[in-house]
Amino acid sequence: MFPKLYAIIDVTTLAARGGAEPLLQRVCCFARELAAGGVTLMQYRAKELGAREMLQHARELRRILPAEVKLIMNDRADLCLAAGFDGVHVGQEDLSPESVRAIIGPKRMLGVSTHNVDQLRAAAQTSADYLAIGPVYGTVSKLNPDPVVGLEGVKAARELIGLERTLVAIGGIGPEQARDVLQAGATSVAIIGALLDSPRQSAAHFLSILL
Repeated sequence: MFPKLYAIIDVTTLAARGGAEPLLQRVCCFARELAAGGVTLMQYRAKELGAREMLQHARELRRILPAEVKLIMNDRADLCLAAGFDGVHVGQEDLSPESVRAIIGPKRMLGVSTHNVDQLRAAAQTSADYLAIGPVYGTVSKLNPDPVVGLEGVKAARELIGLERTLVAIGGIGPEQARDVLQAGATSVAIIGALLDSPRQSAAHFLSILL
């Protein structure tokens, strides 16, 4: 079963928050706390790092986290394989889903971001294991976010793809909105900002609401 809470480790955001520890240590500490809070699905996203540093982070995350924690690499199918991750998530400007599938094979997970009905309809025709829709609410995790889709956008996405496909909602979702987003039709909520402070407690709080 797909987890109801999908945590995104956004390295750019973690780096911007500062701290005396090296970035790798901060990333790993954050991930450990998420896992301690009950998170079993995490995406590693590092838009501003080079491939070598990303791979170093990814391999260390795979080493320190329990096997039951599934790790998804944002964008980079090659680094997913090199780090032993469990899947890849791509956006609209990345490699096509089928190109990624050809690289990672049939057993690893593949997710695709969508922001409107046309993108969602196209993604639904691919071999993606899950489809993401958003931003549901306003978000500060991207410099140039797409237009907000709201709960109506989540409902429309569910109607379009049917009941069997996994739908992940993302964008500005906090504990107060999480249950509404699931009721609108999402299988899971992907969270960035609302997990940054006290990640262990924040994750546990989300799970208490979602489960």
